[in-house]
Formats: sequence, structure tokens, C-alpha cells
Amino acid sequence: MTTDESASATATSKPPSELGQNGKAIFQAECAGCHTLKAAAATGTVGPNLDELKPSRAAVERQETNGGPSMPAFKGKLSPAQIQAVAKFVSSSAGK
Repeated sequence: MTTDESASATATSKPPSELGQNGKAIFQAECAGCHTLKAAAATGTVGPNLDELKPSRAAVERQETNGGPSMPAFKGKLSPAQIQAVAKFVSSSAGK
């Protein structure tokens, strides 16, 4: 297991309340199973490849909060600050 895999495995085993406002850790725990994002060592194929999509911070916040056709809403599961942290992480690292 690589260091990245080990860190990811650790992050995914924690509930959102224990991840604080670490956007990368929250993404790895809650989003990596569905999305591809190189910065998070995520290779999910259910949702869009975020490196290709390169969503804006506002788009990520909206999608996380409200969900979509095949994506659950995270409002109520993640705090507003956690949603903002993930949105900042994704929008600043996608495609890099």
C-alpha cells in the first residue's frame, strides 16, 4: 500500500464529523468512490471525472448541497463549512 493509499484508507474510515474542514480528507472519504480527481488519488467512475470537468467552486457547492440525478445531496451530512472546504479543494485542484 502506498502512502497515498494508506492516507486515503484512513480518511475513508472516519465519519465526516471527525474530518473537520479538511477538503481533501472529506473528498477522499465521501466522494472518491464515485469521482476521479488526481489531487485526491481518486479513480471513481460513477460520477464525472472532475479533472476533465474542472468545476467552479460555486458549481461544486451547489452540487454537493443539492445532489443531482445520481448523486446524493450532502446537505445535512456535511456542515456548510465542510461543503465549502470540499468545493475549494476540488475547484482549486481539478485538472492540475
